[in-house]
Amino acid sequence: MAHGPGEDGQLEKGLKQRHLTMIAIGGVIGAGLFVGSGAIIGEVGPAAFITYAITGVLIVMVMRMLGEMAVANPSTGSFADYARQSLGGWAGFSVGWLYWYFWVIVVGFEAVAGAGILQRWLPNVPLWVLALILMGLMTATNLFSVTSYGEFEYWFAGVKVFAIVAFIALGTLFVLGLWPGRNLDFSNLTAHGGFFPNGVGALFSGIVIVIFSMVGAEIATIAAAESAEPEKGIVKATNSVVFRILVFFVGSIFLLATILPWNSTKLGDSPYVSAMEVMGIPFAAEIMNFVVLTAVLSCLNSGLYTASRMLFVLAARREAPAFMLSVSRRGVPMWSILASSVIGFACVIAAFVSPDKVFLFLLNSSGAIILFVYLLICLSELRMRPKIPPERLKVKMWLYPVLTLLTAAAIVAVLASMFVRADTRSQLILSLLAWGVVLVGYAVLRKTIGEAHLSEPGIAAETRADKWMHEHGPAAELEVDAAVGEGPLDPELIRRVREEGYANEGV
Repeated sequence: MAHGPGEDGQLEKGLKQRHLTMIAIGGVIGAGLFVGSGAIIGEVGPAAFITYAITGVLIVMVMRMLGEMAVANPSTGSFADYARQSLGGWAGFSVGWLYWYFWVIVVGFEAVAGAGILQRWLPNVPLWVLALILMGLMTATNLFSVTSYGEFEYWFAGVKVFAIVAFIALGTLFVLGLWPGRNLDFSNLTAHGGFFPNGVGALFSGIVIVIFSMVGAEIATIAAAESAEPEKGIVKATNSVVFRILVFFVGSIFLLATILPWNSTKLGDSPYVSAMEVMGIPFAAEIMNFVVLTAVLSCLNSGLYTASRMLFVLAARREAPAFMLSVSRRGVPMWSILASSVIGFACVIAAFVSPDKVFLFLLNSSGAIILFVYLLICLSELRMRPKIPPERLKVKMWLYPVLTLLTAAAIVAVLASMFVRADTRSQLILSLLAWGVVLVGYAVLRKTIGEAHLSEPGIAAETRADKWMHEHGPAAELEVDAAVGEGPLDPELIRRVREEGYANEGV
C-alpha cells in the first residue's frame, strides 16, 4: 500500500459541493422516518408532529454548536477532535470509539433490514446472503474512492428527498381538497379523542424514539474535511438543518396525521404506504419499498464511511492500531474501511446465528451512545467557544452559553427518560457499560503510552505541551491545535513543535 496520494498519508479531497449538499440534506432522513413514524403517531396521537418539532430543535442546537466548531477548525475527526481539545484525551477517545461502535452496529442492522426488503422481490434468496451482498457492495464503494461514496450518497439522498417532497406536495393537495373527489378535511386531527388523546405528556415520551430517526445530520461535518472547500460545506449544512427538519419531518408527519386517523391499524409499520393507498396512488407499496431500500443503503453507505474515518482519526492519535492509517493510492483509509466492514459482517452473522441474544445485545448496547456523543459535543462547545478567535466565528451558537446549557440539560433529560421507560432502560444501562469499557481502555492506553513515549526523563510529551502553552500565553493552545489540525499551518510553529517535542497526542 502506498501511504496516500503524494506519499503524504492524506485523505483525498474528492467530495464536491453538490455531494456535501446532498449528504447534508439526505443525512437526516433515515429509514426510521419511513418505517417507524407510525408507531410514534400511535403513541402520541395527531400531535406527533410537535414531538418531531421538539426533537428537531434539539438536533438543530447540536448541529449549530458543531457547525461553530467545525467552521473554525475543519477536521476529519470533527467532534472527536473538538472533545479532545476542549475536555481532554478521555473525551476525544470516548467520542471516537463510541461513535465508531455506534455506526458499525448500525451498518450490520441496516444490511439485515435492506435484505428483508430485497427478499420481497427475491424470495428464494436467503436473507443472510442478501445482507452480505449489500455489505460487500457498500464496502467496495467506499474502498474505490471517496468520490464514489459521495456519488452514491448523492443519488441515494436524492431519491429520499424526492420521495418526501413528492409526498408532501401530493398530500397537501389531498388535505386541502384539491384532489379529485376530495374536500378540505382536517378532521382526523381532532375527531378520534382529540389532538392530545394520550395527554400532553405523551409529546415528550416519544422524543426518546424520534431522536434516533434524526441521527446523521452531523456526518456532513466529517465529510466536509474531504472536500476542497470544507468551510463552505459546513456553513451550508448548518444553516439548512432547520429547513430540512421542518419540511421532511414536521411537514410529512403532520400530513400523515391528517390523512390517517392516529389510531388506525393502517399506520402499522408503513404509514406512508397506507397514506398513499388512501390517496389512491397506484403501486404505493412498491414505490415506498424502493424508497425505504434506498434509505437503508444510504445509511449503510454513510455508516461505513463515518466509522472508517473515525477509526482513521483514532489511529492518528495513537488510540487505534497504527496500520489503520494506511491510505490507498486513491486516497481512502483502506484498513479502516475493512476493519469497520468486518465488524458489520460479524453483526450480520450474529443476526442469524443468535438474533435474540448476541445481536439484540449489540443493538441495545449502542442504543444511547449517540446521546452521549451529543452531550459531549455540547460540553466541548461550552469550553471551546471562548478560545476561538472572533474572525473564525463565522457560525455562532445562538445565545451562548444559555442555549448550550439548556441543550445539554435536555439531552440529560432524554437519557433519564430512557431509564424510566421499561422498553429503553436496558439500552441506557448497556450503553453506559459500553462507555465504561471504553474509559477503562483509555486508562490502560494512557498508562502504556505515558510510560513508553517520554521525550525527557520523567516528563511526558503532553505535560511538556501544557507547560509550553502556559508559558506562552492563552493563544498558545489554539496555535498548537492549529498546527496539528488540517487548517492553514505556520511552518515555524510546526518546526518548533516537532523539534522541541511540544506535541499533542497524534503528531
